[in-house]
Amino acid sequence: MAGTDNYELPEQVKLLAQTTQLKGLMTIIRDKETPRSDFIFYADRIIRLLVEEGLNHLPVVDKTVMTPTNAEYQGIDFEGRICGVSIMRAGEAMEQGLRECCRSVRIGKILIQRDEETHQPKLYYSKLPKDIASRYVLLLDPMLATGGSAMQAVQVLLDNNVKEDHIIFLNLIGSPEGIDAFVQRYPKVKIVIGELDACLNADKYIMPGCGDFGCRYFGTD
Repeated sequence: MAGTDNYELPEQVKLLAQTTQLKGLMTIIRDKETPRSDFIFYADRIIRLLVEEGLNHLPVVDKTVMTPTNAEYQGIDFEGRICGVSIMRAGEAMEQGLRECCRSVRIGKILIQRDEETHQPKLYYSKLPKDIASRYVLLLDPMLATGGSAMQAVQVLLDNNVKEDHIIFLNLIGSPEGIDAFVQRYPKVKIVIGELDACLNADKYIMPGCGDFGCRYFGTD
């Protein structure tokens, strides 16, 4: 974590194991000199770690199978079906990582932008699986700054009859301010986060952050 020694994560927030591998990956994507091709490659590696950890928080049931040696194996199976929902545009960078872990997974999209007059997040577009109410949802957005967009996205899911405790929010880098606002409003949503940064600056950017994730990943200004 970056300068957050005195901050205690809420219990519904799962921080990835702060290994030397993860620290090295984070160093690469945070470096302003990292070329776009490397940024994409190493960001994808972190996203894969987030997805794998997110899947660990899905409920399971016991399942017994027969192995090729005609012996029983006492295993497990996921209890429910899942889908992904990306918060456009940066969240779309996380879709491939989810597809690599979950074959033929359905993915919805939500577009939320800040209203220039009210400075509040505003829903512009959503396209979700028709049966999303019966699924567990992995909500995808790499940066959690103020939490406004993420909270608006969760409200869209709730409005489509998704259960609050069926949502897992996957996030690369977040701020204490954003996490606190998010969990206060939606205490049943689990958050899986890669690294926690120190704070937001006066312009509400995560510090030290990694810049505009979507622009760096997709190569646009």
